Amino acid sequence: MEDRLTAGVYMELGNMDPGRYAEERAGELLRLRGVSRVSWWENCSLDRTDLRAKVPDGTLLGVAEVDEEFVAPDAPPGVLGCNFARHPRPSQGILSGQPTTGLLVVWISPKSLELSQPLRDWADFVHLRHIAAAGVPGFTQITPFDHTGEGDPRYMHLYELDTDDPEATFAAMPSYVVPRLGGTGSEEYHRWADLGAAGGYIVYVNTFRLLGARQDQG
Repeated sequence: MEDRLTAGVYMELGNMDPGRYAEERAGELLRLRGVSRVSWWENCSLDRTDLRAKVPDGTLLGVAEVDEEFVAPDAPPGVLGCNFARHPRPSQGILSGQPTTGLLVVWISPKSLELSQPLRDWADFVHLRHIAAAGVPGFTQITPFDHTGEGDPRYMHLYELDTDDPEATFAAMPSYVVPRLGGTGSEEYHRWADLGAAGGYIVYVNTFRLLGARQDQG
């Protein structure tokens, strides 16, 4: 995704066999209108405990890159399917010229409807801005998306990584951002780090390593 203006992404998260996904499900998705590429990713920190999720985790993440004609299908049994449209605000970060081999997927929601725009503004102008400005090694592009369906999550931040160890890259990120904000005791740091004070909560956070991809041959 690192050099494409993808209009949307459809994601499937669940305990799926990578080989079967590559052979069967990826092909099913590619036959749908509006799908240009399907990739599948290994979960790097299954059932993580540091950032507790409000949805069930899965061993595999499927990602279909889609355009405006795409209509989300029913997800396979036991799999969570979410369709996201690219938010009008631009991606942040610096492309490295290297392929995206890792993802950090962040799903968040506002605590109430009236906090939706303040949360979106905090994410774009405070949280994502400082991560992008820090130039964290391995981090390239951060793209905001909106969930097209009802309920959780409302927003997704899709971090593209050009690293072979996405989880280690994610873990190292604060050490690059925090000094820019004056340390963990500063007011600026707490404004950057406190999702709850910004009006939101975590729905899901995890890192993924690329296993494979298939393109639309049409």
